[in-house]
Amino acid sequence: MAPARMEELPERPPMRPMPSSFDSDPDFFNENRWRKLGRKLREEPLVPLGCGLTCWALYNAYRAIRKGDSWQAQRMFRMRLYGQSFTLVAMVGGSLYYQADRNLRYQHWKVKKEIEEREKKERWIKELEARDAEDREYQEKREQAKKAMAAAAAAEAKEEKESRGLEAGSVMKAVKDLKGNKEKAK
Repeated sequence: MAPARMEELPERPPMRPMPSSFDSDPDFFNENRWRKLGRKLREEPLVPLGCGLTCWALYNAYRAIRKGDSWQAQRMFRMRLYGQSFTLVAMVGGSLYYQADRNLRYQHWKVKKEIEEREKKERWIKELEARDAEDREYQEKREQAKKAMAAAAAAEAKEEKESRGLEAGSVMKAVKDLKGNKEKAK
């Protein structure tokens, strides 16, 4: 029995992406050129086959032209055209078939790039913080040195003032003593 109204229909569960066999393979995303070439050859084996057919047809056309066999040369040029068409169809078909994996690879590359940029920014911030800490430490040492120099200069000035005061006081005392002695002598 069909439900009477649309509201009574149960909701469809959300679509989940198909699990990929490449998700758990770190070598899939971190590959060198030779591995990539091997993977491409395994993914799309018809493309190299089409290229090989095209090259074979061109080589046979060259041989036919050198022999003067125009019928065979014409036949091989047609074969070259068929080989190129086959290669083109294989490329387009493989491109459509492996589009999801390419999108996954691109997303992984994008995430990896963002992580690298974030790490670079964090290293840059740490470097700036370290430089700032060094600068603050230098400024504190400089301020302490200035204060120490000012304190030493103040102590020296005070000591010099006291020594001058004693000298001036002793001279004045000596003058008063002389005056007092003169008065006593009179």
